[in-house]
Amino acid sequence: MADEIVPPANQLAAVSLGNDGTTVQKAQFSDRVLIRSILGRPDGGAKLAGQNVRIGGWVKTGREQGKGTFAFLEVNDGSCPANLQVMVDASLYDLSKLVATGTCVTVDGVLKIPPEGKGVKQRIELSVVKVIDVGTVDPTKYPLPKTKLTLEFLRDVLHLRARTNSISAVARIRNALAYATHSFFQEHSFLYIHTPIVTTSDCEGAGEMFQVTTLINHTERAEQDLIDNPPPTEADIEAARLVVKERGEAVAQLKAAKASKPEITASVAELTVAKATLAHVEERSRLKPGLPKKDGKIDYSNDFFGRQAFLTVSGQLQVETYACALSSVYTFGPTFRAENSHTSRHLAEFWMVEPEIAFADLQDDMNCAEAYVRYMCKWLLEKCYDDMELMAKNFDKGCIDRLKLVASTPFKRVTYTEAIELLEKAVAEGKEFENKVEWGIDLASEHERYLTEVMFQKPVIVYNYPKGIKAFYMRLNDDEKTVAAMDVLVPKVGELIGGSQREERYDVIKKRIEEMGLPIEPYEWYIDLRRYGTVKHCGFGLGFERMILFATGIDNIRDVIPFPRYPGKADL
Repeated sequence: MADEIVPPANQLAAVSLGNDGTTVQKAQFSDRVLIRSILGRPDGGAKLAGQNVRIGGWVKTGREQGKGTFAFLEVNDGSCPANLQVMVDASLYDLSKLVATGTCVTVDGVLKIPPEGKGVKQRIELSVVKVIDVGTVDPTKYPLPKTKLTLEFLRDVLHLRARTNSISAVARIRNALAYATHSFFQEHSFLYIHTPIVTTSDCEGAGEMFQVTTLINHTERAEQDLIDNPPPTEADIEAARLVVKERGEAVAQLKAAKASKPEITASVAELTVAKATLAHVEERSRLKPGLPKKDGKIDYSNDFFGRQAFLTVSGQLQVETYACALSSVYTFGPTFRAENSHTSRHLAEFWMVEPEIAFADLQDDMNCAEAYVRYMCKWLLEKCYDDMELMAKNFDKGCIDRLKLVASTPFKRVTYTEAIELLEKAVAEGKEFENKVEWGIDLASEHERYLTEVMFQKPVIVYNYPKGIKAFYMRLNDDEKTVAAMDVLVPKVGELIGGSQREERYDVIKKRIEEMGLPIEPYEWYIDLRRYGTVKHCGFGLGFERMILFATGIDNIRDVIPFPRYPGKADL
């Protein structure tokens, strides 16, 4: 584990001094000491013996000893995978309320070196002098017993699964990768841009988008109103028209009789009310159940945004507007796909990292993508080694070696055409794939993993794909058959990154949009970037959850995001 970073001295409850002159990190804005700062030291905390500390955490296991005179608790506060052994005397608290798995405790105590004995693993333990707070648990009802639980089971208890060793480790790894992402791009002078969640354009042209609308709510209210207050009949309308006619004749008669001004004013007011009532009755008579229609299509003019709107599938198009003004930018946020997919690689809501670089081409794009992935692997090896050891123990014994390989090995680069030729050669030599290999296909996961795990045994960047399987914004190559697109393929996962040099030529991109049958109007603003000061630029998107899958070796993407959303599931 990396050495602790001492917070600035002006921060609240920053540090307390250890016996050897080193520091013990306290939780920010609290006098609680992080268990990580005790157990994560090279000496395992042994040199902190004699220190008085306050710790807080949740009991992983507890057992009464000495015929109920004291208890040992294994306590974890989420700062690291390791538990701190805590010894509590029965004179301090009712031990039966402390030993249940899931109990939350805050205690003051003295760090001591435990006596040598059979099976003793800890190099330091806490001898409690005072129990500050206890959050009790009924062990007969607690959903997370200390027995081994499957990841599938934990998806049904999302609100508690972060208390398990595996999910808490994934959370720390996810946090580290997010930190590494911002560190990498900030170190390379990229600006962090927040792109919209709600958009009116479809980046991929796939049409699998979640729609954002208030029309349904309005329609439901209108339909309920029609039930509670039935629309007026034709007789009601005629009655309202008759009142208007009578009020109008009354006004005319008063004027003809040269009545007083107050009398005429009062009569005109009655006529005005009658006309308003008639208008309201006629309007209600036109109300019909269902969504509003115009020319046979849904009328979005009265929707919240006055037009169709969707949850974004990518922030790329929007972040390009800033790349075309500020040069190097990136966005990192949630994206959404309304695909009815139940595979282990798909979510309805997931996170994307999308940098965009002006004055750069496809080679620059590949260089950036490779450097970024290698940076993240090195970061995990330096900052999260203990969590990675837990992943290796529980899920994938090769995950640490895989990180080391990627961090230290240049990626192989082949054109799409070369990749297809290599796969066709493998088929000719007896390799069987479920998906047919031929020029023009979109590489399947089995093809990608074969290239990375069998053929080259390291990450591979495939570039210059057929234009027919790629998006309209990718730059058309001189052969007019391929586009300047690239995918970074890695072992275990397959495609980790997809990117391209963007089409900066006005006439070419307009033609590409038309060829793909997309409407021009929603992309007029995007085409403006080519009309006004066009610039060569490129970028890519990294699926953040796929990076976590690659790092941890966990099989299902639903287990590496805190709150997974997929068809039929949107808990919490």
